[in-house]
Amino acid sequence: MAVKDYIRQRFFPHMWCPGCGHGTILNSLLRAVEELGLNKNDIVMTSGIGCSARISGYVDFHSLHTMHGRALACATGVKLSKPSLTTIVPMGDGDALAIGGNHFIHACRRNIDITAIVMNNRIYGMTGGQFSPLSGEGKKATTAPYLTIDQEFDVVKLATAAGASFVARSTAYHAKEATNILKKAITHKGFSVVEILSQCPTHYGRKNKEGDAPAMLELHKTNTAPIGSKALEENPNLTPRGIFVQEERPEYCMEYEKIVNKAQGR
Repeated sequence: MAVKDYIRQRFFPHMWCPGCGHGTILNSLLRAVEELGLNKNDIVMTSGIGCSARISGYVDFHSLHTMHGRALACATGVKLSKPSLTTIVPMGDGDALAIGGNHFIHACRRNIDITAIVMNNRIYGMTGGQFSPLSGEGKKATTAPYLTIDQEFDVVKLATAAGASFVARSTAYHAKEATNILKKAITHKGFSVVEILSQCPTHYGRKNKEGDAPAMLELHKTNTAPIGSKALEENPNLTPRGIFVQEERPEYCMEYEKIVNKAQGR
């Protein structure tokens, strides 16, 4: 199938602001699905609320647009009832790590076969530019006119500590890299977390003097470096990109099936 066969063309043009990185992330995801040759009837996308969550309306998969922060909980129900389905959950700052934070750490702990994509634009965009758990200290937002004092979560460290068996990071600038990582995440048998840094020029970039979309993309390029690269060795303050965890562990649905069989005397 071609990329266009995976989208609901009647819902375009999309609602994202000009320069938003989320459209690029959707592109990377669709190319990953295309290159894997997945049947769209075997894919379920579950999303919550926010800019990132609108993706579920644009893809021609089985899709659920659920409650804020509950995307992973709903996806868990889908996966347990139909383990054969490929389950993908795109999330923003809030769905993943604010109201949805508890669901996130327990999905990591369970190692259920779901691919969680954390679209990190460091702001609540759709509701007006409030700061989020990923904004970081010393940033401006509508709810922090005198700068934030909260430290941000490190998505990679949090997912790793909580037990996710696949953890990776890329950016909207590195679109091809993101596609390759997403392919590995989707085919991994276990809970996969892929953080993709995304730009929000409308709220975050404007308030924090990071410029327009091209300028913010340039920051994704210059402020990050691949794991194990010389650039990262010379400047450890750069944000590392790549695959941090890729381990084979017992997958939750398969272990649950064993319990069911035992209870039924099989």
